[in-house]
Amino acid sequence: MTNQFPLLFLLLAFPQQISPALLASGGSGNLFNKPAGLADKEGKLLHRSKRGWMWNHFFLLEEYTGTDNQYVGKLHSDMDKGDGSVKYVLTGEGAGSLFVIDEKSGDLHATKGLDREEKANYTLRAQAVNRYTGRPLEPETEFVVKIHDINDNEPKFTKEVYTASVPEMSEVGTSVMEVTAIDADDATYGNSAKLVFSILQGQPYFSVDPESGEIRTALPNMNREMREHYQVVIQAKDMAGQMGGLTGTTTVNITLTDVNNSPPRFPHSSYHLSVLESAEMGSAVGRIKAADGDIGVNAETHYGIVDGDGRDTFAIATDRVTQEGIITVKRRLDYESKRTYALKVEAWNAHLDHRFDHLGPFKDTALVKVSVQDVDEPPVFSSSLYVFEVQEDTPVGSLIGVVSAWDPDVNDHRVRYSIDRHTDLDRLFNISSFNGSISTLQFLDREASKWHNISVVATEIGNPQKISRVPVFIKLLDINDNAPEFAMFYETFVCENVKAGQLIQTISAVDTDEPLIGHKFVFSLSSSNPNFTVVDNEDNTARILTGRSGFSRRERSAYLLPVVISDNDYPIQSSTSTLTIQVCACDRKGNVQSCGLEAFLLSTRLSTAALVAVLLCVIILLMIVVLFAALRRQKKKGPLIISKEDVRDNVVSYNDEGGGEEDTQAFDIGTLRNPEVLDVNKQRRDIIPDMLFPCRRASPVHGGSDIRDFISCRLTDNDSDPTAPLTTRWPPTRTREAAPSPSLSARSGRPRRTAIRSSITSAAGDPTSKSWPTCI
Repeated sequence: MTNQFPLLFLLLAFPQQISPALLASGGSGNLFNKPAGLADKEGKLLHRSKRGWMWNHFFLLEEYTGTDNQYVGKLHSDMDKGDGSVKYVLTGEGAGSLFVIDEKSGDLHATKGLDREEKANYTLRAQAVNRYTGRPLEPETEFVVKIHDINDNEPKFTKEVYTASVPEMSEVGTSVMEVTAIDADDATYGNSAKLVFSILQGQPYFSVDPESGEIRTALPNMNREMREHYQVVIQAKDMAGQMGGLTGTTTVNITLTDVNNSPPRFPHSSYHLSVLESAEMGSAVGRIKAADGDIGVNAETHYGIVDGDGRDTFAIATDRVTQEGIITVKRRLDYESKRTYALKVEAWNAHLDHRFDHLGPFKDTALVKVSVQDVDEPPVFSSSLYVFEVQEDTPVGSLIGVVSAWDPDVNDHRVRYSIDRHTDLDRLFNISSFNGSISTLQFLDREASKWHNISVVATEIGNPQKISRVPVFIKLLDINDNAPEFAMFYETFVCENVKAGQLIQTISAVDTDEPLIGHKFVFSLSSSNPNFTVVDNEDNTARILTGRSGFSRRERSAYLLPVVISDNDYPIQSSTSTLTIQVCACDRKGNVQSCGLEAFLLSTRLSTAALVAVLLCVIILLMIVVLFAALRRQKKKGPLIISKEDVRDNVVSYNDEGGGEEDTQAFDIGTLRNPEVLDVNKQRRDIIPDMLFPCRRASPVHGGSDIRDFISCRLTDNDSDPTAPLTTRWPPTRTREAAPSPSLSARSGRPRRTAIRSSITSAAGDPTSKSWPTCI
């Protein structure tokens, strides 16, 4: 049996947990293999089945603080005869670091204290092998070391501070919220993680369930208007609340939310307000407010006037922001008619909570007295506006209408009338300053303006600052004083191949007059016309028909047809309008092909293609002329030396200081003109240094070589002159200037020497052929 089930056994560190039957077999056998049979008291051999023992769990207390390794248990194999040939090997989680095993005895130890909150279980594997050969004596066996918990962690709430709310006036036991605490200790072992909740602060208003942590109200009728905020401290204690348990606390801020349990109340039973009699309708007289301890929608208050002699004169509305009642003017006030008003105002809540009807009634009333104050009022017109009618041909000075105004005050001052001339810029009307009668100053034309809007001003004579205005609308009545005319400009044409009696145009008319029965126009010709006729359609239109066939543009390109148009109003007005009819070439369907200028071209026997050709030729010639002028302007350049007298016009000036009076012979104009008389023996009287740079001449150009050589040598001498203050650029910039004249140097007062650069023109006359000496 031992060979079939080679096992390791453990002697736990707690011998009270090992059954005495396991130890009865002694040390020489497998403690987990029972004897095949036992004899009872009667000597009869009894047989029992093999029992499997749960030996593969080890238990170890956490947070060991001793200095030695903590003993876990002992491993032993049936193959171990005590001769030292068996070696115990440990592998798995923490093997060799957290857990070590004695190779010879099989004692298992923990090297340091373990924390169950970090890791609660360790899985290890043990095996017995031959110390000399290394061969396993038994199969590898796996076992688990469980860390037993101790109460080393205090409870912790999920939040340090909780926030909750509950309606005011709630019944006792109303749930507010539930707090949660967590203990990191093992809840399955002992009471280390069994929590009990209690309240440290917040009594007698609130209570907490010791097991669930639910917070409830403990006091009835808590009123938000009395106290709104509460701070409750909750404690959680482990070890089932026993002495020595660890604790943790949290704070819960509880707010009582509002309900409509406070009715509105006016702080005063009566109010006194005053208003000017000139106050506009809708203007505010004053504000009153009923106090309500509630907030939000529960404090929304409505106001109304329920009684009083001012119900028709004043109104009240609610300010949604301030919850005040605004009393406004509903009708015009008159101090002379009524001076005081009494109003009974009621305030009530808009949203009622019927659970608290017993705390009502949720409305209140107050008496409001309004006094009207007298003001000096401006004149008052008998009407807010006036409308008068007058015919447009009314003579100047005719009466149009009368306006009336008076002073509404007790004094009843006299009123003076006038017209605001900003509304009558043309000064068409006049008004009597005493009685307000309006008359005309000029003739009126309805066609110019059908309506005239003026403003009449009434002023108190005793107080000119008190004025009133009233609009006066004057309508001009029409008379038939305008003749009808064409409604538009007509472009009429007739085809050359037209037939007699064919329609060529339909005309209509307009009239600026407006008769009461509407317009009725009659169309006719001023005289008989053999070419065209007019047919009245009797609907204020007429047709123009041809009187004959066959028109020719060469004979006549246009016809003028005078048409007489008359109206039917009294007195009858008529006018003659002329219709211009052009003769055009048309196709067979009557579509116009050519008119006007085309006819002129045909008369001159010049076709359209020929006209286009002529225009193109003219454009091409203009372009050629412009191009030739531009090219000539670019190429046109005069020679540098036109004549011997003009040589000084081609002098290039260097701003180099010369040698003064001694340098007057450096450049002889006469020598330039006559190079044959060059005096080779004549030398400059200044010091000529040795040649610093050799002079390399360009290849000579035929023609004018003597002059070129002369100038080159002179230039070389000038450039090598040490008395020159500046080094000149080469080649220099050439500028045209007048003949050189001596000028005094700003430094020495001597004449400035001018270096001459002449443009050399070849004998062949090529102005572009130049040769400049080059210094290396």
